Amino acid sequence: MNKKRRSMATPRKDPAIESMLPCSLEDLYRGTSKRMKISREIADASGNTLPVEEILTIHTKPGWKKGTKITFPEKGNEKPNTIPTDLVFVIDEKPHSTFTREGNDLVVTQRISLVEALTGSYTVHLTTLDGRTLTIPITNVIQPTHEETVLREGMPLASDPSRKGNLRIKFNIEFPTILTAEQKAGIKRLLAP
Repeated sequence: MNKKRRSMATPRKDPAIESMLPCSLEDLYRGTSKRMKISREIADASGNTLPVEEILTIHTKPGWKKGTKITFPEKGNEKPNTIPTDLVFVIDEKPHSTFTREGNDLVVTQRISLVEALTGSYTVHLTTLDGRTLTIPITNVIQPTHEETVLREGMPLASDPSRKGNLRIKFNIEFPTILTAEQKAGIKRLLAP
């Protein structure tokens, strides 16, 4: 009787198998399709398992973030008395050479000289993730904590890709390491109240 109960038991499903899916910021900005080759075991009518290879196509949407999960139900190995497990691909964001992502905003840090910071004579030139060139003139004195914001030049919102986050420009001001006595006196004269 015990054997009969075991064979009539409800098939169980193992936990999902997760795999990272590396994506560039450009992929997550535009959306893309990636093809993943998987190998798995499937059961034939007699219960024997056979190895098969399959290509899965993953469509990433504009604005998806690191940690977004794409599930392929029951694409894991088939075993007796077991429902095939789900395969889950988890978006992993590759580092970018220019931008970092903070939510839906893109952040870039520009290195500028102290003279450029004090005179407000600096122009930011950036190539966006979709290949456009932005030219942003900075005409004010740039404080060490200053951040310039360009509206709607960030990442698309996953819920509405026609809307975008912002581009935030931070500044890393390079200070001189050595000043002569004459330079120090000149700065004091210029900046005296």
